[in-house]
Amino acid sequence: MIKIQATTVIGVRRDGKVALGSDGQVTIGETIMKQKTRKVRKIFNEQVIVGFAGSSADALTLFDKFEEQLEKYKGNVPRAAVELAKIWRVDKYLRRLEALLAVVSKDAMLIISGTGDVIEPDDEVVAIGSGGAYATAAARALLRHSNLSAREIVSEALNIAADICVYTNHNFTIMEL
Repeated sequence: MIKIQATTVIGVRRDGKVALGSDGQVTIGETIMKQKTRKVRKIFNEQVIVGFAGSSADALTLFDKFEEQLEKYKGNVPRAAVELAKIWRVDKYLRRLEALLAVVSKDAMLIISGTGDVIEPDDEVVAIGSGGAYATAAARALLRHSNLSAREIVSEALNIAADICVYTNHNFTIMEL
C-alpha cells in the first residue's frame, strides 16, 4: 500500500484574530498528484476552522463528526474535541481513520488525534503535518519579532515550510476568524 504523505497546516492567534492555513499539495509515494487541494474548512456556522493532515476522505468524515459534537455541546470547542477524540479512539470504524486535525476558534487552538490526544499549545501557534515544525518555528519568530497580523504570519510560516519540506507547496488556503 502506498503511504499518503503529510502536509503543513498552521494556525496563529494575534490581536484577537485567529488564522489557519495549509498548503495544497497531495503526494502519493514520490509523486505529486495534486497541487491545489483545500485542507482547511470553516464549520459550525463559520465559527470554527479545521485543517487536516493525512487522508482526505478520513478527514472529511472527522470534520462531520467534530461538527456534530460542536452542535451537541453548543460550540464548546474543547469539550467537542475531547468527545471526538474519545469516539475516534474506541469506534471500530473511526479508529482506522488516518488523519490529524488542527482546530482554531476565537477561544481555542487544538490538535486532535485518533490516539485520543487533544493538545492545546502553550503559545499562540498550532501546527501539524510534515512541515509543521518548520512552520511553528517561523511563526514563533514572527510573533516575537514582527507586527504582522495572524493571517500574514500564517502565510509567511507556510512559505518558509514550503521552502524546506518536500511535501509542502506554495499553493495556500488561509482562513481567518
